[in-house]
Amino acid sequence: MKILIIEDERKLARFIKQGLEQHGHVADLAYSGSEGLDQVAGGLYDLVLLDLMLPGQTGFEVLKNLRAFGLTVPVMILSALSDSDKVIEGLDLGAIDYLRKPFDFNELLARIRVLQRRTHSGDNVVLRMADLEMRLVSHEVFKAGIKLELTNREFALLELFMRRIGLLVTKNEIAEKVWAADYDMGSNVIEVHIYQLRKKLDAVGTRGLIETLISRGYRLKSI
Repeated sequence: MKILIIEDERKLARFIKQGLEQHGHVADLAYSGSEGLDQVAGGLYDLVLLDLMLPGQTGFEVLKNLRAFGLTVPVMILSALSDSDKVIEGLDLGAIDYLRKPFDFNELLARIRVLQRRTHSGDNVVLRMADLEMRLVSHEVFKAGIKLELTNREFALLELFMRRIGLLVTKNEIAEKVWAADYDMGSNVIEVHIYQLRKKLDAVGTRGLIETLISRGYRLKSI
């Protein structure tokens, strides 16, 4: 999942980001409500982790503005505020969950897995193309029963391609879905990661699976 953490306690924000990335997610940071709202509007996120006591805009104001702007990204509140009225207010404003600080990081991961199962219901928990299989919740990829060892970015890239089999995926789409909000479009980091993903797919007998469409983007061929 691509997750935005809106948290003004920078040490905590970096801790959450590191932990999420160690468990296969891609995470961005925002340190104020206004900054976070701008990033949600400009990026494609699967989940927002939102503190309530923020500079610029409170978490409640962020929730109100997200809905006012028609942004439907799921939001999980992480807050030291435990008053039941505050919990109810946050949920009524559209948050899907409320986790009180300090929290057990394993509980956060478990709640994210619940969201993944809810979002990727039915067959979408596993993406398949012939004998290539992606297990989204456990974050595993198999080709003919052989497990591929992919980095977080490589997994996210392959998931994007698997959801768009046979269709053009532009570099802009890849940057929005897989990379951080501050991605430099002038760099070649996307090309490097696609090269590494191709090498790993080639090694298990799927040579030429990812096509480069010059000046347009990439396409995953059906097998």
